[in-house]
Amino acid sequence: MAAKQRDISVSEFFAKNRHLLGFDNPRKALLTTVKEAVDNSLDACEEAGILPEIWVHIEATGNDRFKVGVQDNGPGIVKKQIPLIFGKLLYGSKFHRLRQSRGQQGIGISAAGMYGVQTTGKPVKIISKVDAKKPAHYYEIQIDTKKNLPQILNGRGEGVDIPAGQKGTEYREKHGIEWVDQPHGTRVTIELQAKFVRGRGSVDEYLEQTAIANPHVALHYTDPDNDARDYPRSANQLPAEPKEIKPHPYGVELGRLITLLHDAPNCTVAQFLTTTFSRVTSQVARKICNTANISTRASTRRIGRKEADLLYQAIQATKISSPATDCISPIGEELILKGLHHVVPGEFYAAATRPPAVYRGNPFQIEVGIAYGGQAAMQYVTKELLRELIEETDARTIRQFLIHTFNGLGSEAADRILKESGLGTRQSPAGLKPKEIEKLLAAMKGVNVSEGQTMEVLRYANRVPLQFSPASCAITQTVIGTNWRSYGLSQSRGSLPKGPVTVMVHVASVWVPFTSESKEAIAPYPEIQKELRLALQAVGRHLGTYVRRRLKVKQQGERRQIFLRYLGEVATAVSEINAADRAELYEQLLSVAKKRTADADMKLDDRGRPIEDAEELAAAENVLIVDPMEAPAAINRTPVADETLPKQ
Repeated sequence: MAAKQRDISVSEFFAKNRHLLGFDNPRKALLTTVKEAVDNSLDACEEAGILPEIWVHIEATGNDRFKVGVQDNGPGIVKKQIPLIFGKLLYGSKFHRLRQSRGQQGIGISAAGMYGVQTTGKPVKIISKVDAKKPAHYYEIQIDTKKNLPQILNGRGEGVDIPAGQKGTEYREKHGIEWVDQPHGTRVTIELQAKFVRGRGSVDEYLEQTAIANPHVALHYTDPDNDARDYPRSANQLPAEPKEIKPHPYGVELGRLITLLHDAPNCTVAQFLTTTFSRVTSQVARKICNTANISTRASTRRIGRKEADLLYQAIQATKISSPATDCISPIGEELILKGLHHVVPGEFYAAATRPPAVYRGNPFQIEVGIAYGGQAAMQYVTKELLRELIEETDARTIRQFLIHTFNGLGSEAADRILKESGLGTRQSPAGLKPKEIEKLLAAMKGVNVSEGQTMEVLRYANRVPLQFSPASCAITQTVIGTNWRSYGLSQSRGSLPKGPVTVMVHVASVWVPFTSESKEAIAPYPEIQKELRLALQAVGRHLGTYVRRRLKVKQQGERRQIFLRYLGEVATAVSEINAADRAELYEQLLSVAKKRTADADMKLDDRGRPIEDAEELAAAENVLIVDPMEAPAAINRTPVADETLPKQ
């Protein structure tokens, strides 16, 4: 039996347990592959100080097989590092440093390549350029899972250098190597068994949400139907570069402390504390040593397990300043508003960024944005505009036309509109007659599409969308636990509130506490949930103020209309009884009606507050109110890909 025992490589383990990395089904595998490649591209560009531009191309190559190509305009990768980055698990530069980044473990992109080799037998193809005048490095790689090492399949095991200029272009065309002409950057191509879908949990949704949280990125996306969609950047400035910090003493457990002491060079305990940890000054180190009854000049070589335990307890008992927060780069309220307004349809937007906080010695920061009234644009569509939209679209069904043209409109709302109009679900918009267009328009205006609609929660960790396992995520749990009824929304116990509302929550940290290696949900640490709750309450108060004021204006306006409807008859009857001047009496009654319904004349600014309240107007700058028809995300006038109709 002992003869059969052997080491298990990390590649071999994850090859058999790929569900731990997000490759548990073909649909999820496609999204995870795109996500890992895009995340790496964004990190590479930002660290090099380059405004990111990314190309994502998905091509169907066979039955349930797709080829994914992701290219960036980053700095490129030096030749000797390419095989290790893409052909070895747990290899990277981000695991041991404490600063905000999208990737953490050095698993993602190499695991995606391993999945591709397992399901199709095709190697991962990488081409990278560091300079326009230097040759590009091209590799075809697969992982040796028993050794967790890359196997280079081209160029006799050394890869190929593609010359710059026209010769390089001819070589790429001859060998079918895909490359968008750029002076520098990296492109990875992976063929895998997958399933392409639209809607929730899709690549389309991931890229759209990425554009919200990264307004400085330009994305070019071509889907398997060869339908191209661009997400232009809405900000031309890179986010502040986060700085690397040393670990904070409060976040180090006893076992880790013993390892650090063992690995430290021969120095004093005081020197070890001040050089290894952040926020530990000479004075703080002296307090820790005195509490532990250990000399500040004691050598780290003479610190045993008992002394290390005393030192650990002394650290917990000593007051130490919170770690520096320049290792975190939040999106910022202004860019959150800009990103939401650019992608999510609505009439009201608010954002809140909490001050940095700490969990287990790790700095983190919570940001929340909210968009309200996303379906309002459809209510203002005219007959002429509807005809133009129908002429422009290449959607094959009316249902598809409604869902893709009016962003944010769900399939349930589209079905209710079709039912109200009496039109067929598979009827073509191009074949609609004038009377049928009028029926569709009447149904669009008559159906309350927000009825029964549930709040959409967009979850982010270090600017990366989290699209799966919402129920086990601290973000979703805290959103459900918030009392949204206080802010004008209807909500049942233990569920998300109802209404046309989208909430975006961003957790930025040097080490995001994911619940698994697939990075799908955030662990519910009390410190994180507290900050989430406070940020949600901050945007909720803005939303509640807006909803109540708009409702009050609407109610008083309706009340005034009722008064005006009967004022003429009342003035006539009273003048006949009292022989009073009818015109003068009518003006007096009109004056009283206007006075009693004065709120109907309230003018609200673009922050949703009375214009005359100048002091309150200047109080908050993290709210945006727009005309829903002017929102760039309200109506999508770009052509959409045809969907295959089910056979009758």
